[in-house]
Formats: sequence, C-alpha cells, structure tokens
Amino acid sequence: MYFREKKPIKRSKIRLFLGKEYYTLKKYKEWYFSGKVYTKHISKELRTYVIFTYDTPTLRKLKDVDMELQHNKVTNLKLATDRISGIIIKPGETFSYWKLIGKPTYKKGYLDGVILCPNGTFTSGVGGGLCQLSNLIYWMTLHTPLKVTERYRHSHDVFPDSNRTQPFGTGATCSYNYLDLEIYNGTSSEYQLIVEVKGEKLLGQWRSSEPCKYKYEVYEKEHAITTGLFGGYIRNNIIFRKVLNMYDELVDDEYITENHAYMTYSPFLSS
Repeated sequence: MYFREKKPIKRSKIRLFLGKEYYTLKKYKEWYFSGKVYTKHISKELRTYVIFTYDTPTLRKLKDVDMELQHNKVTNLKLATDRISGIIIKPGETFSYWKLIGKPTYKKGYLDGVILCPNGTFTSGVGGGLCQLSNLIYWMTLHTPLKVTERYRHSHDVFPDSNRTQPFGTGATCSYNYLDLEIYNGTSSEYQLIVEVKGEKLLGQWRSSEPCKYKYEVYEKEHAITTGLFGGYIRNNIIFRKVLNMYDELVDDEYITENHAYMTYSPFLSS
C-alpha cells in the first residue's frame, strides 16, 4: 500500500461556498444531461429473493455528542427511508441516493442532526445523520453483483471503534447533492432496496427477482496506523472482497478501495 500524504489545506469561507456551489451545479447537470437512466420506480411488492440483509443501531453514545441530535437523526432516517424503500433498479438503470431522497429541509420535517465537517470536526445541521443510511446501503451493495459507480469516504476518522462489526473504511459519506452514492445494475435481474427504521435499528435488504449465483465476503488488508508528516496519526487499510460460488469455492478476490483518514483522537487510548 502506497500513500503520499497531502498537506491539509485551510480554505476561506468564500472559497468553500463557491466550491460547494460549483459541485452542486455540476451534479444537477449530470442528473439531467449525462444520458444515464436513473431509477425512480418504487414497488410495495417484494421481490422474491433476499440477496443480503443488514442492520445497524440508530442510537449510539458518542463523545461530546448531544443525544437529542441522535434522536433527531432517527426522524431524519425515517423521512429518507420513506423516499427510497421499495425502489427497483432495473437492468441498465442507476440508483442515485440524493436524486431520490431530495434536499433535506426543515419544511420537509427534517431536524438538526450530527454533520461531519471537512476538517474532521462535527456540528449540527438539518438532515444530519443520513450518512448512516448511505453507509448501510453501500455496505450491503458490496455483497451483491451491483456496481458502485460513485462513492465518497470520510477524510477523517472521528470516533473510536465501539462495537464495530464492519472493517474500517466501508462506509459512504453523503452531502446533498454532490457527495452522492450511485449504484449501477449491470445484471440481467431487477434489484429492490428495502430500508426501514424499526425500534432502535436501521434495517436494510437487497432483494432480487432472481437468485444470486455468488456470495461475497468483504475484508480488509494492511490495516495500519501511521504518523502523519504534518502531525497526528493516519489510519490506513485496503478493502477486498472474496467472490464465492454456490459451492463456497473461491471464484475471485476483488480489490474494492483504499482508505487513508486523519484520526481526530489518539490511537493510544487508556483502558
């Protein structure tokens, strides 16, 4: 694993504003003029075969985070899942997280939740916490034949591992609309996404009209914490997945992505 650390750049507020406006307009242009066929059909009729299922807790006690923001996140997740649960991705179609959910606003009922900032700090903002949903969808998609065509990772590792069940770096950060999650269906089968908040869990499923011929095991390699040239620590790893046939025979070992994130906490924690 080779990584050349870039010196952190401090940008002015006007530079950040103009940059956000540029990428927002660029994303709108892509949605309407790229020629991609974006999925928009939602069906209440469940597709027959469950390809992968997963759930994550909606409420976590995080250092220096008001629990009210966590409860607000649950409201935000319910509103967002209502917009996309049941969506059908037909062969040749593309799923866009933000095109389906739309912009979170107070008028739509969204509340202030936790939002991670580019410099590794966090604040509160409308629609905060929706990264949990994009994280879930991305992780589940890695266990299907669907292809992730757009995904962004966090540049900072903000919170220490606490009951982590997934390898570090297997999430997908989101920010309306330019930090999107896009998934392409290059198979010959329809795929259906089911997501809902139930109790204190965010539940998800990928279902299909046909059984899947393969199983997938996602894992990490070369996990390491290194000292940064410009101070602090950097967390690194590479994500792979094993592709197994119906007889549990290894068919392929695919590279997925490489992660490097500045740590905002000390890796040497006392017990």
